[in-house]
Amino acid sequence: MKSFMIIWIGELISSIGSGMTAFAVSIYVYQLTGSATLVSIAALLAYLPTILLSPVGGILADRYDRRLMMIIGDSFSAVGLLFIFISIQTDHAGVLPVFIGITISSIFVALLEPAYRATVTDLLSEKEYARASGLVQIAANSKYLVSPFLAGLILSVTDIRAILIIDMATFFVTVFTIAAVRKSIQVVKPNRDNFNFFREFKEGIGSITSDKGVSSLVMLLAFVCFFVGFIQTLMTPMILAFADVRTLGTMESVSAVGMLIGNVIIGILNIKKNHSKILMISLMAVGVFMALIGTATKIWLIVVFCILFFTALPFVNTCADVLIRTRISNDVQGRAWGMISILTQIGFVAAYAVCGALADYVFEPMLMEDGILAGTLGRIIGTGEGRGIGLMLIIAGSVMVVFAFIFGFTKSIREMERSDLNELVNSQK
Repeated sequence: MKSFMIIWIGELISSIGSGMTAFAVSIYVYQLTGSATLVSIAALLAYLPTILLSPVGGILADRYDRRLMMIIGDSFSAVGLLFIFISIQTDHAGVLPVFIGITISSIFVALLEPAYRATVTDLLSEKEYARASGLVQIAANSKYLVSPFLAGLILSVTDIRAILIIDMATFFVTVFTIAAVRKSIQVVKPNRDNFNFFREFKEGIGSITSDKGVSSLVMLLAFVCFFVGFIQTLMTPMILAFADVRTLGTMESVSAVGMLIGNVIIGILNIKKNHSKILMISLMAVGVFMALIGTATKIWLIVVFCILFFTALPFVNTCADVLIRTRISNDVQGRAWGMISILTQIGFVAAYAVCGALADYVFEPMLMEDGILAGTLGRIIGTGEGRGIGLMLIIAGSVMVVFAFIFGFTKSIREMERSDLNELVNSQK
């Protein structure tokens, strides 16, 4: 557990830096253009290369030193940030340098994520998975918990360049922690003989499709990512419609306290059974609170619903993580997580691709003062800038509840905890 904690601290620091950059980029693009569509494009470019290249990263993570993969991915992702910084510093401001820079950074993150996921399995016993999953989520979610508040404060006195410098500096810390663990732990490396990329790729897919429970759960997570992508992308333009950057940063950080609350509860309880049932209940809660966020027009009420939303979300992630991790053999974990990443996060890609345009050209116009819904639905949830986005969140949250209810009765997911892992592994050979 000690070695895991060292890596975790490094990833926590890196996540805070990355979250500050993501927050600053969304603000920078929105203030430069006033377009929710371009904000969603920025988010798309920050995720799409990582998602598409995750299977490659997963294959490499199963065949090479996973810690070395993490060091390479973490270090070279800073190149994209450096490109953005130099562009702004040399007065080549605009969205194009930002788009190029975040794309470069995203490409190298594809080497990091599958290796990091698989390393958790290397270092821990099965009994520690749930607790470790909670800690992993705390590190990952620190970009929502801490980063917006810090970035909001910094942006109130300076600009995005300071954020980029801080983020680049965090990479040195994380690389140092990974290198320290790499020297102290011996990892058995898989056989590299007769390497065949397509065979490795096929084995990664097979580790998912051969188990109906895993494949059903991956499908469900893809839908979850799609709906959560709406709130990730549209929160900035919705809040900036009636508040400033500092208020937005503070609000997002306070709201994300819910993630800390949820993960602390998970860490204390160390959930050992009923993962599928808890998964469905918490997923319904996530949908309900997302819909309520869309109905609110006051900052304090949005914050309350966001806290509840983020409190429920870690239960979804942890239960899904444990169910999948215990059903897949360790020797294909890297490939499996690489494929799971691309299959689930394609939901984010779809959301980023459509939600900005839907907000700018469909839902926002409908709920303006003279919009077609102003006299009907507008009387209930309000009219004006940001209210169309609110309606989108209401719809997304409601559909998420329906999906949770449907998948909750799926036999393959409900029975995932009943099968013995050894029987599963033997059946795949």
